[in-house]
Amino acid sequence: MKTRKFYQPFTLFLALITIFSCVKSDDFKVPNTEIIAPNIDPNSVIEISSLRSLLEQEQTNTENPEAILTLEGTNKYITGYVISSDEGGNFFEELIMQNSASTPNAGVKILIDANPLFTTFELGRKVHVKLDGLTVGLNSGVLTLGIRNGTNIEKISEAAMFNFLIRDVEVASIEALPITILDFSDEKTNLFVRLNDVQFNRNDAIGDNHKTFAAEAGDEFDAERKLESCISGYTAIFSTSTFADYKAVLLPTGRGYLDAILTYDFFGENFNITVSDPSTIYFDSDDRCDPAEIDCGIATTTGSNVLFSDFFENQSPGDPIIGNGWTNYIEAGSEQWEAYTATGNNPSIGISAKMQAFGSGDSSNIAWLITPQINFDAQEGETLNFKTSNSFADGSTLELFISTDWDGNPDNILSATWGILSAAYITQDDDAFGSWFPSGNVDLGCITGSGYIALKYVGSGEEAFDGTYEFDEIVINSN
Repeated sequence: MKTRKFYQPFTLFLALITIFSCVKSDDFKVPNTEIIAPNIDPNSVIEISSLRSLLEQEQTNTENPEAILTLEGTNKYITGYVISSDEGGNFFEELIMQNSASTPNAGVKILIDANPLFTTFELGRKVHVKLDGLTVGLNSGVLTLGIRNGTNIEKISEAAMFNFLIRDVEVASIEALPITILDFSDEKTNLFVRLNDVQFNRNDAIGDNHKTFAAEAGDEFDAERKLESCISGYTAIFSTSTFADYKAVLLPTGRGYLDAILTYDFFGENFNITVSDPSTIYFDSDDRCDPAEIDCGIATTTGSNVLFSDFFENQSPGDPIIGNGWTNYIEAGSEQWEAYTATGNNPSIGISAKMQAFGSGDSSNIAWLITPQINFDAQEGETLNFKTSNSFADGSTLELFISTDWDGNPDNILSATWGILSAAYITQDDDAFGSWFPSGNVDLGCITGSGYIALKYVGSGEEAFDGTYEFDEIVINSN
């Protein structure tokens, strides 16, 4: 037994010596990770924006708006700086780069079948991309490079990654490009941008239903939250992957600025703002820009006295809402509330009031529909009822406000104080298409003085971004 115990480790020792003596010493060298400045002819480098031009030319020549283009024999490169990071899990097997570390004007997404990428292509790393053999097209709405597979663009294999991507020695500090929500455009996708004076909508970021970035029960794949400008009131969709490491972190409650990447949603329909991780969200101010909430609750009874009502049956479809004391005011754009009637999948209730920005061609649309003045001191037990419906509201919003200091002059609407009637239910984008939703029996009994009740629509006019809201059967009762 003692002899066997001695020979077993001795035999193993001899075997190891034999194995190592048969292996060439250079087989165990540590891979050379040193980055050497590439020698690329400046004349062979084209702008990232040229890729979009080449793609658009191909789509025009083929009369196919979904065409993709494979690049061969060009001997050309593009050069850019990495602006995405997959370290936080919000990006996966894709690299986004823009043409300049500051004041960029073009960016591109590169599909790569490798994970992680941030250890090799860190934020700010300058990268040269050899174009021959790659295919350019639109993937989820944004300019993308990858490998052709029929009519689709797929990921560059990990084995071939360095055949196309060449790291430079430079790692730049990326400066976010300041823009507004109204500046969103296809050309600005894949750019690192800054939105100033914004916050998450109060229904997402504060109160009893304070949401996480992407860990709510109904979140699938990419969770969407509403980001709003405190300057213009316009909103944008902030998206986070449900695979992100920080998905269960609560949204910041404050107000400030954020640096993010402008992109599209998975379907390439709506602009999205997204971040590599929450460290580029700087919401340091507690001074939110929410309107004051006026909430008397929901009343259990409805009085028989009608103070104001309109079912819009005397309006002319296609014409602006007029008469009966209404103020139909355009704050921005060219669209206003108009009479509407329809049957089919989204029927109106006879004749309804409708507002939409879709297809307007305007950079922004804000429209108000305001009731005549109501004296809330002249009686008791005031309540409000109405119905709303939408046809894919998307990025547009409709909210209900009240003012007791507006003087009735349209020129002074914006200088008046408007509080939001938060108890009223207004249809949401995820409500059933074509259905009508009651507001609830909104109690107005806590309001004193005389006031005006207003519907305010905000939209950008972007196609496939702004939908339609309809409004009908408004009745204000009292005891």
